Amino acid sequence: MKITVFGSGYVGLVTAACLADAGNHVVCVDIDAAKIDRLRQGEVPFYEPGLEAIVQRNHEGGRLVFTTDAVQGVQHGLFQFIAVGTPPDEDGSADLQYVLAVARTIGEHMADYRIVVTKSTVPVGTSDKVREAVAQAKKARGSTVEYDVVSNPEFLKEGAAVSDFTKPDRVIVGTDNPRTAELMKALYAPFNRSHDRMVVMDVRSAELTKYAANAMLATKISFMNELANLAERLGANIEDVRVGIGSDPRIGYHFIYPGCGYGGSCFPKDVKALIRTAFEQDFDAELLKSVENVNERQKSLLFNKIRRHFDGDLKGRTFAVWGLSFKPRTDDMREASSRVLIEALWNAGAKVRAHDPVAMEEAHRIWGDRDDLALVDTPEAALEGADALVLVTEWKVFQSPDFFELARTLSARAVFDGRNIYDPHLVNTAGLSYYGIGRNAVL
Repeated sequence: MKITVFGSGYVGLVTAACLADAGNHVVCVDIDAAKIDRLRQGEVPFYEPGLEAIVQRNHEGGRLVFTTDAVQGVQHGLFQFIAVGTPPDEDGSADLQYVLAVARTIGEHMADYRIVVTKSTVPVGTSDKVREAVAQAKKARGSTVEYDVVSNPEFLKEGAAVSDFTKPDRVIVGTDNPRTAELMKALYAPFNRSHDRMVVMDVRSAELTKYAANAMLATKISFMNELANLAERLGANIEDVRVGIGSDPRIGYHFIYPGCGYGGSCFPKDVKALIRTAFEQDFDAELLKSVENVNERQKSLLFNKIRRHFDGDLKGRTFAVWGLSFKPRTDDMREASSRVLIEALWNAGAKVRAHDPVAMEEAHRIWGDRDDLALVDTPEAALEGADALVLVTEWKVFQSPDFFELARTLSARAVFDGRNIYDPHLVNTAGLSYYGIGRNAVL
């Protein structure tokens, strides 16, 4: 099939590469000429395991073409995927200017039937706006070419996006046209062979499904963090509680790990956007607002524990920070807990020595060169001259340190475990003070 994908960011590039890898002919369009040049050289501008090899293989095979020529893209594909960014406005609503700009471009240049597929995460009702934008552009040039608009939200986890696309749990398709649904089934057939994972529904329900899924997962995380904070005050161990409730199949173990807050490009943005959507419908989304508030509070938890341990005197101290990305297997630092922690430490007069397996370049892009920040090449280098260690992201490389060596290296002999990956007994046995999430009494 011939497919066009507008946007070469995380969602757009994964979509384009995986569809090309299934034998389709894909044109990927982006207005960023520098990014397109890098992609033509086989360079992926962000870290995602396995993606670069797929991009290189299909670009070299002629199945995946990168261009800044939007007209070429519109003329190429029966399927026109819109996978551009929808950054949050100041009020939390999704900014649709890029989505609608692509829709107008499609309307201005389409000469044959097109299926316009909204892949970007967008509020309920956006497909109606996309349909209208295409219609207005067509009307302006007197075109009567038919088209359909489909909502096809993505459910890609950073760090596992290729597997999520090629072996999906479900494929959500929102359309009111049975013919279009059949064409979408044909498109996704290579990823849908063992059993039918496609769920077809109306457009607005499909748009809401994406937000609902992320809001549910964010709610589970905030719920466990709320319980963890209560467990500390009650002298209970939240890890035991987690096992106790996770064994109930109605609850399960997924997304009930307490920590120092969620981040990334999806959960924070999507929860805010859903709250804003509710507000526009004159509905007070109390639970969702609480989910967001709990998460924002949780991001300050590690700093508060550090400040209490040192009796508020952090000026001149140095902290080793392990992990900068919002989660393992990605270099994404958007809304990351590490940013809240590190900037709070700086404001208190402390210095930071940090290491992350893949997010060092992104950290330098965000913060640049600073006297109070050393971005170092190894976890061990981060410990040099440090008073204490703060674990923020649970990369595997951080999970089995030599605690006795840590005790010899860290001048204040303290470990702050933001993801509960260490055994408190082992840490204490080495002569270190241990602070986890929901595992010790409040100081």
